[in-house]
Amino acid sequence: MSLLGHIGELRGHLIRCIIAIIICGFVVGFNIEWIMDRIFFGPVRSDFPTFQLINQLSEQFFGAQAIDIPKDFPVRTQKLMQQFNVMMSVSVVGGMVLAFPYIVWELWRFISPALHPKEKENSIFLINSVWIMFMLGVLSGYFLILPFAINFGVMFKISDVIEPLYDLSDYTALFFQIVVGMGVVFLFPIIIYFLTSIGILTPAFLRTYRRHAIVLIMVIAAVITPADVLSMMMAAIPLLALYELSVALSSHTYNRLLKEEAALAEQNHR
Repeated sequence: MSLLGHIGELRGHLIRCIIAIIICGFVVGFNIEWIMDRIFFGPVRSDFPTFQLINQLSEQFFGAQAIDIPKDFPVRTQKLMQQFNVMMSVSVVGGMVLAFPYIVWELWRFISPALHPKEKENSIFLINSVWIMFMLGVLSGYFLILPFAINFGVMFKISDVIEPLYDLSDYTALFFQIVVGMGVVFLFPIIIYFLTSIGILTPAFLRTYRRHAIVLIMVIAAVITPADVLSMMMAAIPLLALYELSVALSSHTYNRLLKEEAALAEQNHR
């Protein structure tokens, strides 16, 4: 196929991805009230599963609740079209998240014809890992990091005179920053696997620069979370675990490539 043929084929896949995002965005938009009440503002409520689990464990071991979220979370809008803009943002981003597995599948359909049968078999595992890791990152940000960031922001006070009124756009930006940011960061092991497969990275390199990676992980955790230390640490813990997983995955991939090269060299020698 010529270059223009490849471009035309890619255009078809991209158009289908856009259509999938639009359809999923409409699904989110038609259910926006339920999504905003149950999902979007879920982490500000005391009955959120993360708070319930922590308080149950705290009462069982220490006899007192560890987290106390106020019943009122007053959210205000300062601009006329602010609620509409937030609705559109939630619909678009929610549509992209819902359509992400399909987007990955469409991209694989574009790439797969150029792969050998063995490469295609390995790529199926890689493609499935992409959307699974992304969804795990989204869930980790939503259930693990966002509640602690909100709890810190609500409970931190410098004066009783100050009346808390939370801006809708600020909350929306924080929500997307943590949830989508963690989804993207969780793709790190997939990137390491790919770079190791094409010979750019080695497990020895990852082990040698582990201390530098830890510093970089702390910086990333500080970027995708607010300024509080607790939220940053809650984000850094899974990222450190992901780095160690990446080292193990890189080592496994590197050893497999060495065995394949040795087997190929032995076959050519015969």
